[in-house]
Amino acid sequence: MKTAGIDGCKAGWMLISFTKGEEKYDVLRTDEELKAAFEYFDRIFVDTPIGLEDEEFTRDCDRLLRKELGDVYAPSVFSPPIRPALDAPSYAEANMTNFEWTEKKLSLQAWTITPKIKLIDSLLRESDALKTKVFESHPELLFQKLNGGMIFQKKNLKKGIRHRLELLRAEEPVADDFFREIKEEYRRSEVEEDDIVDSMALAYYAKISVEKGIKTIPEEVEYDSEGLPKAIHFV
Repeated sequence: MKTAGIDGCKAGWMLISFTKGEEKYDVLRTDEELKAAFEYFDRIFVDTPIGLEDEEFTRDCDRLLRKELGDVYAPSVFSPPIRPALDAPSYAEANMTNFEWTEKKLSLQAWTITPKIKLIDSLLRESDALKTKVFESHPELLFQKLNGGMIFQKKNLKKGIRHRLELLRAEEPVADDFFREIKEEYRRSEVEEDDIVDSMALAYYAKISVEKGIKTIPEEVEYDSEGLPKAIHFV
């Protein structure tokens, strides 16, 4: 089974695959390239909200994930726009729609990645096949699991990146080479260091999920009005 991890970056999407014998990395710059990757791989973990609420500000999976991560890392989990705000042409209008339905304002962070959320939402709603192989996950949860309980250094610090890379290297020796080569090949304005380690964590857990199975937060998966799961996937 061909597996991959995909994380959003400034250039588009950072893709990593640790599939044995087919290890690779790539930056996907267009919608068509992302769609092609979704179709090529058999299982993908992606750090982008998939199932969306219609009227509630916070998805249950996000609330539970914040609790799982603890106070220090809970801020890394944000509430995505509700579905009625997904097609808003501007932040002001999306914010207004979100507030009208939930009495909560949409964060600027959520609005910044709304085009990415909208793209994946569209691709999955158009294809039943993709719904069965593209799974929302969260790198900080995966790194927590990889470290046996808690990450002690935030990834916005150099030592936080090093710590995460060391954890990955212990499982995937090629991680060091990929990290160095990606930094050499792409500018920081295209791909940042945390994009690299996050996509590697997603790739590693997508890979091992084939044998170990997938767990979800919450345990009983809820679905949105378009039939997409509102759940965080991990191993």
